[in-house]
Amino acid sequence: AGRRRLRGGPEPGCAPTTAVLKSQGACAKLWRMRLSKGVEWALHTTLLLAQAPEGAWVPRKAIAEFYGLKESYLAKYLQRLVASGVLLATTGPRGGYRLAARAREITTLTVFEAVEGSAPAFTCQEIRRQGTGAATAEECQHKCIVHSLMDQADAAWRAEMARRTIADLLEVLPDSLKRRTSAFLSAV
Repeated sequence: AGRRRLRGGPEPGCAPTTAVLKSQGACAKLWRMRLSKGVEWALHTTLLLAQAPEGAWVPRKAIAEFYGLKESYLAKYLQRLVASGVLLATTGPRGGYRLAARAREITTLTVFEAVEGSAPAFTCQEIRRQGTGAATAEECQHKCIVHSLMDQADAAWRAEMARRTIADLLEVLPDSLKRRTSAFLSAV
């Protein structure tokens, strides 16, 4: 099977990923949506805090150290998690962060939206109405097919994230990682 490349480059905010097209047996460049690093940081932080002893406050410095993150950048995402009600925060020498609810009550969508907001990932620019190939008003009586597709995709991945809780993610963590995390948290 020969190589096949998709034409064009990424839109701003997208990055290439290599995938094998099994049906054609060829490699291709596919473009994937890029989310901010804050989404990953926020989800891992909630996973870490879900493993802390009940009632324990975990300092921001300890969270940053655990994941090798810059504390000042992490602070921005922690503030968003607190503002959205995912985390509680307290100041002082024994201050830090903890979950505002049980891990089974916090969906991954809630964490995602604390960082990225709830607006759809795609904004249709209605380019079908522009340029020399512009569609007529009559041809645009229905919602743009690209817009419809993106709305359906957005709804599907949001539904999946709404179905998954932090507790669900904890269940699939390797036991060895849970033990290391427990040892780390007992030392802070």
